[in-house]
Amino acid sequence: MNYLLHLVKKYPFSCLCILVVWIICLIPVPEHPLKHIAFIDKWTHIAMYAVVCALIWTEYYKNHRKTNQQTRPEISLKKLLWWGWLAPILMSGLIEIVQENCTGGNRSGDWLDFAANSTGATLTLCAGMLWVWFRARG
Repeated sequence: MNYLLHLVKKYPFSCLCILVVWIICLIPVPEHPLKHIAFIDKWTHIAMYAVVCALIWTEYYKNHRKTNQQTRPEISLKKLLWWGWLAPILMSGLIEIVQENCTGGNRSGDWLDFAANSTGATLTLCAGMLWVWFRARG
């Protein structure tokens, strides 16, 4: 329990965003004026997971930079790959399974949603790796 409180204190925006994603993914989908746009659902999933992963990367960087601005931050790419890319993808798969089996027919699990979520996380991974690479060079 202390570890969860530690995570919430260290990564408040990421935790809040993850909570919002779970809520959005489990409530019934209301009618919306953008439903006529092709693949709006998939674009929403891509954007949602890109934001989640970007928040994780940003808060990780903020929490692991050194106080002396002359030195480079101590960034663990292994941790960033796990927590900032793979964990959100695994979470999205779990959400799709929960949608299919636990929402009483209000939501349906869709593996194309999982693919869109993975695409959003992967786009953020690419952008984050470029950002880390440029920070390391400069």
